[in-house]
Amino acid sequence: MQWNKLISGKRLGIEAYHERKHERTNFQRDYDRLIFSSPFRRLQNKTQVFPLPGSIFVHNRLTHSLEVSCVGRSLGTNVATRLMQKYGDETANLQEIGSIVSAACLAHDMGNPPFGHSGERAISAFFSEGAGRQLEARVRAEGGRWEDFVHFEGNANAIRLLTHQFIGRRKGGFALTYSTLASIVKYPYASTHAAAKKKFGFFQSEEETYSRIAEELGIPKQPDASDAYVRYPLVYLVEAADDICYQIMDIEDAHKLRLLTSEEAIGLLLGFFGGKRLNDIQHTMAMVDDTNEQIAYLRSCIIGLLVDECTQVFIKNEEGLLDGSFHAPLIDCINEQARQAYKACSEMAYRKIYVANEVVDVELAGYHIFGYLLETVIEAVLHPEHAYSQLLLSRVPGQYDIKAPTTYGKIQCALDYISGMTDVYALDLYRKITGMSLPAV
Repeated sequence: MQWNKLISGKRLGIEAYHERKHERTNFQRDYDRLIFSSPFRRLQNKTQVFPLPGSIFVHNRLTHSLEVSCVGRSLGTNVATRLMQKYGDETANLQEIGSIVSAACLAHDMGNPPFGHSGERAISAFFSEGAGRQLEARVRAEGGRWEDFVHFEGNANAIRLLTHQFIGRRKGGFALTYSTLASIVKYPYASTHAAAKKKFGFFQSEEETYSRIAEELGIPKQPDASDAYVRYPLVYLVEAADDICYQIMDIEDAHKLRLLTSEEAIGLLLGFFGGKRLNDIQHTMAMVDDTNEQIAYLRSCIIGLLVDECTQVFIKNEEGLLDGSFHAPLIDCINEQARQAYKACSEMAYRKIYVANEVVDVELAGYHIFGYLLETVIEAVLHPEHAYSQLLLSRVPGQYDIKAPTTYGKIQCALDYISGMTDVYALDLYRKITGMSLPAV
């Protein structure tokens, strides 16, 4: 792969349209386009890890995405500076890498359903273990890719949300640049590989779209698979920004919710540093008595450290990133002390945070609510002639194709509708159609 081809301002769906000159670049406009969109705004009411706030405010999908975008811009700017020193200022719009990565970071979670990652698992379980299993033979007989549903993936759903032409909408979806879209696809292969690799990057319905993006940018296919590509290099920066933020922020949120003691949280975060740097940080921490302020200071120091480390890993492995031979997440290749500290945070999260009652309760609710909504909405789109179906489908916004000609398409319509809901909307709809909540009369 070559930088002069990898960075393209061409927009999906309006490739032939030459926009007039603006002060903002196309990549900066991608960022603004995402910020002002309804799907991005709805992230404020989607769970990140912990239940949405009561008296204590913790991260939701919106605040997480904004923070990831900030870190991604820093990573991209650092990398651009190093590459421009190597290749020259005028090579391939390298100065735009920060804008591309920050925009992609904004969008990286836009396809995630309500109730955090438990929403993804609940959708997969509905088709692999629940009532949705009975549709497999019908989908496969029509040529549909059943694996898209049993391995449902928020990353693939984000690409659909951003590129699909929903009813009444323009061609190309958000009409983002090819480079921004490629930066979002962390797993550039079809769901047929998901059983072994756990994740995938595009549904059958968007496979041709990604193929066009890959061809335009010069992203080659993996040598052993016709429906799998090597990773676009900037994906590694988006992934690193996400890895940096969620792991450190989960520790901070867990402390605020008293799932971790102050001693546990501070001990984990201090583990990233040693020598004179550790002494300097401890000296600065001693200037304030507020524990939350101390942890916030530690968090900022760690983010700075990890941004620098991941930048170095990217530049060191540039050749492998461009020829597709480098595969590891950047966070796995940082210096040994930081890597062990990061691992300690991850192990603590799985031992005390992700199994906390507050988190498990969201997962339990998500399974039940998703199972019911999916079964009810899919039944309605498959049998629109039924009286109850007509009532329910009257609630579905017109952008969703309830008249799709295939079973695969009808299921996707239901998933488009339900995965786009906020936590509160999904719960409210569930209560209304089950009769648990009735309008005032």
